[in-house]
Amino acid sequence: MPVVKRRMLWVHETMGRMAGAEQNILVTAPHLAGRFEHGLLYWRTSGRDEELFCELFPDRRQVEFDAPDDRVEAEVKQFLSEFRPDIIYVHKCMSNGLLTALLDSGVPLVRMQHDHDIYCMRSYKYFPWSRKICTRRAGPGCIFPCMAFVARDRGKGPLGLRWVSYRRQMRHLALNRRCNAVFAVTRYMREELIRQGFAPERIHIFPPVPLPKEPLVESRFSDRNLVVYAGQIIRGKGVDCLIRAMAMVDVSYELVILGSGSHLEYCQALVRELGLEARVRFPGFVSQAQLAEIYADASVVAVPSVWPEPIATVGLEVMRYGLPVVGFDAGGISDWLKDGETGYLIPWKDEDRMADRIRFLLEHKDVARRLGSQGRAFVNRVYHFEEYLERLTNTMVSLSGPTDAREGIGDESIR
Repeated sequence: MPVVKRRMLWVHETMGRMAGAEQNILVTAPHLAGRFEHGLLYWRTSGRDEELFCELFPDRRQVEFDAPDDRVEAEVKQFLSEFRPDIIYVHKCMSNGLLTALLDSGVPLVRMQHDHDIYCMRSYKYFPWSRKICTRRAGPGCIFPCMAFVARDRGKGPLGLRWVSYRRQMRHLALNRRCNAVFAVTRYMREELIRQGFAPERIHIFPPVPLPKEPLVESRFSDRNLVVYAGQIIRGKGVDCLIRAMAMVDVSYELVILGSGSHLEYCQALVRELGLEARVRFPGFVSQAQLAEIYADASVVAVPSVWPEPIATVGLEVMRYGLPVVGFDAGGISDWLKDGETGYLIPWKDEDRMADRIRFLLEHKDVARRLGSQGRAFVNRVYHFEEYLERLTNTMVSLSGPTDAREGIGDESIR
């Protein structure tokens, strides 16, 4: 007997490939299509792989998320009456008018929390002048001493600023607390949501498990002593901390920093200042084939983030190559970076300790291989792709069902 499909409305700011949130949609939507017909509400297009989204979401509507709330509500209600969803799956969305219309519809609503934008006016949950991680609940402290109502606007130049409405942010937080379920990517994010007043029984852990690599490749741990960083080069990623740590490593090595971003020029100047030009390279972005070859020749991957990473999926990706990871204990990284088991978890911003552990792994390739092998076994066991998709599908089906007994489903902890 054929499966009767229900209807799922996806809500996301961007149609097309952009970053991790869009990749998560592209990975999960095809599997969920076995049980759901898909629709999409989106704001703008990315200009990259938009045809993939068009194939996945035949019913779609573009809405200006930043339009006046009453106008957004009217457009959303019109689309809801046409599409008639059984469940709504919200990814990136900061529009209060849109959320109000979705919540008022009475359709079960699931929020996927990719980062900190629901409860942090700056969205990165650390103090920009010190980079110290914020542990406060959203409230008056966001105004003073944080002064989060003033945020950077890089589109207006290096000194550009924009104003963030405290009242609007608090309204957004209150709306999200009404969601039937919230998907967090790590235990850290779950605890942060609880700190922000979300009901614990509505929070389920669903990490964005990366696609398994085929064919499986393992690192050669070559004599190059290659250390790799891959990701955005922005201040919160701590690339400058990694460079200063590598200046203390007194064995032969190469450091390859892959990516680009607003902190690139600063980091390049720091390399020159420390006299590391012969050891450190900035190739920019590389193809997936080039990236695989770099990982296959590497000995260590560094994840030096100093902002509270929701998860940092790059760590899961590189562990599938059998590589050990050295990273700071920031945010959700400790969910997968187990000290002495899958690599080394370094106290936050301790550059001396990071240098020591990287040096140790470069000098002891047997330990690096063992940690890499254990990391690969860990990620393949705990972040199993097919099991993740099956659990996600079953949870969505249960949440979209006719019964109200939906809580406690799909909230298995990552162990």
